[in-house]
Amino acid sequence: QIQLEESGGGLVQAGESLTLSCAASRDNLSRYVMAWFRQTPAKEREFVARISQTVGTPFYSDSLKGRFTISRDNAKNMAYLQIDSLKPEDTAVYYCAASRRLSTMYQAYDSWGQGTQVTVSA
Repeated sequence: QIQLEESGGGLVQAGESLTLSCAASRDNLSRYVMAWFRQTPAKEREFVARISQTVGTPFYSDSLKGRFTISRDNAKNMAYLQIDSLKPEDTAVYYCAASRRLSTMYQAYDSWGQGTQVTVSA
């Protein structure tokens, strides 16, 4: 497991953009698939996007595709999630996660950050 810490959340207005960052405590982040999930009190943890290890191929949730961009910088041990055209329904706690497995299931990820709150006002 590796330690992850998210940052960049906050209160924004609908239509604005936000970039979330995820800092990893360990070198060789390129060995891990990085992913972002989000969760609200009423819903199960929802897959948003993942990015493969070295090549960095992104993959997005079908329902969220188009406004989210995942990226990584292995040299800096960082992963990012840019969210454009934010909507009130994007309000959630966003989590960064890492796994050796390429998956969209949260059960496959064994390293998690503490989450960062994103609140979108109408």
